[in-house]
Amino acid sequence: MAGGSFNTSAVANERAEQYKGRVTAYVIIACIVAATGGSLFGYDIGISGGVTSMDDFLQDFFPAVYRQKMHAHENNYCKYDNQVLAAFTSSLYIAGLVASLMASPVTRKYGRRASIIGGGISFLIGSALNASAVNLTMLILGRVMLGIGIGFGNQAIPLYLSEMAPTHLRGALNMMFQVATTFGIFTANMINFGTQKIKPWGWRLSLGLAAGPALLMTVGGIFLPETPNSLIERGSKEKGRKLLEKIRGTSEVDAEFQDMVDASELANSIKHPFRNILEKRYRPELVMAIFMPTFQILTGINSILFYAPVLFQSMGFAGDASLYSSALTGGVLAFSTFISIATVDRLGRRVLLISGGIQMITCQVVVAIILGIKFGANQELSKGYSALVVAVICLFVLAFGWSWGPLGWTVPSEIFPLEIRSAGQSITVAVNLLFTFIIAQAFLALLCSFKFGIFLFFSAWIIIMTIFVILFLPETKGIPIEEMTFMWRRHWFWKRILLP
Repeated sequence: MAGGSFNTSAVANERAEQYKGRVTAYVIIACIVAATGGSLFGYDIGISGGVTSMDDFLQDFFPAVYRQKMHAHENNYCKYDNQVLAAFTSSLYIAGLVASLMASPVTRKYGRRASIIGGGISFLIGSALNASAVNLTMLILGRVMLGIGIGFGNQAIPLYLSEMAPTHLRGALNMMFQVATTFGIFTANMINFGTQKIKPWGWRLSLGLAAGPALLMTVGGIFLPETPNSLIERGSKEKGRKLLEKIRGTSEVDAEFQDMVDASELANSIKHPFRNILEKRYRPELVMAIFMPTFQILTGINSILFYAPVLFQSMGFAGDASLYSSALTGGVLAFSTFISIATVDRLGRRVLLISGGIQMITCQVVVAIILGIKFGANQELSKGYSALVVAVICLFVLAFGWSWGPLGWTVPSEIFPLEIRSAGQSITVAVNLLFTFIIAQAFLALLCSFKFGIFLFFSAWIIIMTIFVILFLPETKGIPIEEMTFMWRRHWFWKRILLP
């Protein structure tokens, strides 16, 4: 229904204070199983950079890059600049972008579990193709299948977590997705460190082991319960209520259940959610669906995580040292997510985003200054300055890990009313993967062109996004997912857009 009578939300009254229930073991286990899908995303981010720095892999598929690498000191910043190599990394993300839009109607019509299971199966196929690849076509096709898996998984899992979690712990439980992502990155870095010593097929093992988390996601998805929101939206009100009572540990769920029923009635009256999300009444949600994932990628974190071994080798680190350094950053990222889990539902989203942004800006500028002064085209950093660069990058990763990393997914997944929720999450994932694709494809060329200025480029974006949060993002802590509409109408800016 594109148009019709103006109804801001199916939820007509604020009932948050009437919500009952507690955190049950059932909902914790369901969220943990669902969140393991994030490890797929993380594993791929971490594995790509390590594999593309392995000589055996480069000799088999990218011999021109291997020859460039052998002339390390001719131009430190440009030795990995190759668009075909970048396409190996980025092809996954353009496939994921398309898949995330396809996942929206599947998630809405058949439930969150269907998308989670479908994503897992696609990832299993992709990991098998990559591990057995004998030519570049087979390699890229495997990456495309991985991208389809990520598109479906990233579309459904954050929604699943937000809908299952009780309001007062929604932020912490939703961040299990990011925890799984960061542990996927860390695991990939450690696997790369081991497999790069296995000649000549270590890279096959690195790529093939992606089947592990894919199998967990697929099998876990089969045994997961559907969310109450999805059951009610698809007409199974009694099942939805029984499940809601089970995951809240109480039969006193009238207020929350009524919010879900009201939201589902409006959701079912809307046949074209992608068209409706463009309406003025959903303007704040649409803006956040676009800008939150855009800004998350423009922090520059993916450049560091994708190409950490390549980046550190470009700075003059030896092969082992570069993999040690990238494993260290992966470990820091995994640890930092727990800081966010412990604080997000107490301090709120805005405090973490703003303070994390300030720390990331500082770190990017410091790294740019060190490289600008001490690292020329034919130089290597001294051991002291190399250690300092790694330390500052770790501080950058730490700040990202407790701010924009988890919250770049958490905030969009919790703000959409049910009638546009699947469409809104698809847009969030698609924008995230679009900018991930752009950065993955362009980073090696940007590093070659901007040199140390690449860090200043990203720091400028972080300044912009920190100001954006201060001005335009209201606090979502403690607000029930079906009552977010009222939050926008109280915000100093958005209440002018959403006139009564």
